[in-house]
Amino acid sequence: MATHKKSILNKFYLVAALLALFLLAIIFRVVNIQYVQGEKYKKLATELTIKQDTIFANKGNVYAADGNLLATSMSKYTIRMDVVAVDSKVFEKNIAGLSKALSQMLGKSKNYYQNKLRNAKKRKNRYLLIARNVGYNDYLKMKKFPIFNLGVYRGGFIAEHKTVREHPIGKIAERTIGYDDFRGEAGIEGAFADFMQGENGLRWKQKIAKNQWKPISDVNEKEPIDGHDVITTIDVNIQDITHHALLRQLETFEADHGCAVVMETSTGEIKAISNLGRTTKGKYYEKRNYAVWESHEPGSTFKLASLMAALDDKVIDTSTVVDTEKGKIFIHNRKVEDSRRGGYGKISAARVFEVSSNVGIVKLIKKHYDHQPEKFINKIAKYGFTKPVGFKIKGEGKPIVPKPSDKSWNKISLEWMSWGYGISVTPMQTLMFYNAVANNGVMIKPRFVKELRRQNNTEKVFETEVINPRIASEETLSKIREVMENVVIKGTADNIYSSNFSMAGKTGTAKKYIPRTKNKKGEWEGGYYSNKKYVASFAGFFPADKPKYSCIVVIHNPDKKKGYYGATVAAPVFKEIAQKIYTTTPVDNQSVDDKTEFTKIDNQYKKYQNIINKEYSKIPNVKGMNGMDAVSLLENIGLKVKFSGVGKVEHQSIEKGEKLIKGSTIILKLS
Repeated sequence: MATHKKSILNKFYLVAALLALFLLAIIFRVVNIQYVQGEKYKKLATELTIKQDTIFANKGNVYAADGNLLATSMSKYTIRMDVVAVDSKVFEKNIAGLSKALSQMLGKSKNYYQNKLRNAKKRKNRYLLIARNVGYNDYLKMKKFPIFNLGVYRGGFIAEHKTVREHPIGKIAERTIGYDDFRGEAGIEGAFADFMQGENGLRWKQKIAKNQWKPISDVNEKEPIDGHDVITTIDVNIQDITHHALLRQLETFEADHGCAVVMETSTGEIKAISNLGRTTKGKYYEKRNYAVWESHEPGSTFKLASLMAALDDKVIDTSTVVDTEKGKIFIHNRKVEDSRRGGYGKISAARVFEVSSNVGIVKLIKKHYDHQPEKFINKIAKYGFTKPVGFKIKGEGKPIVPKPSDKSWNKISLEWMSWGYGISVTPMQTLMFYNAVANNGVMIKPRFVKELRRQNNTEKVFETEVINPRIASEETLSKIREVMENVVIKGTADNIYSSNFSMAGKTGTAKKYIPRTKNKKGEWEGGYYSNKKYVASFAGFFPADKPKYSCIVVIHNPDKKKGYYGATVAAPVFKEIAQKIYTTTPVDNQSVDDKTEFTKIDNQYKKYQNIINKEYSKIPNVKGMNGMDAVSLLENIGLKVKFSGVGKVEHQSIEKGEKLIKGSTIILKLS
């Protein structure tokens, strides 16, 4: 009996001891959590329910030379509602007004929104979607709607901001304007990405039901600062002319792709650049920056370099006679043939260029440089063909110009180079060379950007950069310009001649080389020049006597049945561009013949300048004004301007008559 009682007592002590140990463990755990690891768990709890959200800054804008927007970041908002946050009495009193306002803005019926809001209230929805992709002006209006005007806590108004990159002039020059996003860095935006990025802001968000997050307050912890602006050399009017002239010709000849570039002769500023490629459905869009990227055999446009080299070295003159024989010769068993059957007989070197005789130019270069090809190559290097131009824009094509020391050099390399084969250059290199001829021998680097700005203050100006101060003698340049003008007057491009304005240039027609490759069966194919695929081109400048602009047009793979010669396919694009620039942007007295019209324009300009120069102390009314005029006016009186849409001003965020505070931002809605 005693033994039994002792056993029970021992068990009791054991249980008590275990309970005491368990209690001590709990006390230790509580103390450890509360005092030792308390801050850690508090922080963890906060991180699980509250987070700091990044508000991404708007990138800087890209502007045309005349102030037109080429690329900008537009604010877009997703509007949601925390229905639970709204007091029931407030909800019932104002639901009809809110539903009516939403119906008027978003289009669906008043009853639709009433039912949607009531159902959300019943389900205690704290993150009800109201609308996506709401513009800034509509966002400001929605903040004033019934219930929403009470804010985040009492009105349940949730606005999530994002920025979307827009091109106000559409797809025109899209590849040159470029982008800096998930696709990588391209064009001007890619080249100046670091400069255009702003400083991101911060905002606190709180976790609510269904793993969703809403802003804690209307006020950001740190406001984002927008990026800085790039002012390009693009002229929107000339860009529009160039784009549509190229597009029409590509569509007419069902070509694969093409490019057209207009460059201001004295400054090197690119006023227009269009690069259009064809889709499988036959439509054209800015597919690649062919003018900068695509290195190809230029064909006859390269004959200008060959003729200039020989003239400048004084081994020939424009009057030097060459026998083109019957339009066909063989050099080391390789055929050189003129487009004209039977050839041109004995003609001058000037006429060789004007009619684009392949036989004539090959014979001239072979005779005078076959024993000293290095001398010819040195001239080509002087003309800027042996190395890239050196754009900040990524993806510039690399030229291929063989030298006698290269393994690829052979017995016909020199002769083939003289008429634009066996070498590879980009359209921009060819344009730079032609522009140097127009610019009295001064070769300048083409440029796309005029200046960089921070908050309307110019930080850097890109000046004209001279690559070569003299590519040839004045005598040579004078002769070259004369024969280039004769190409249009009585040569291969006489189809674009106009008595109203003068042009000078050179046609180019090159067969495309089909590389040697293996097919799926492992058989070798290609390794020859196609009789079906061609590159048609034209390069030149205008006016011929006092060049203001140089221009190049290159079109790949036009439908051979419709035409493939440079004169037929590319030259008409050049003429249309030149003619319309003469008409809309007079470059000399050849096109100014209506004094009355220009007096009227001048008076309108003076009137507008008087409006701009007026001293303002209050915000002016710009409603109904042309969008670009309104932007100019407001910026000139010290305001920062953002706008959406096109056309005339429909709404301004700061009403007329309010006190003018310089540096403030005003939002315009155009329609």
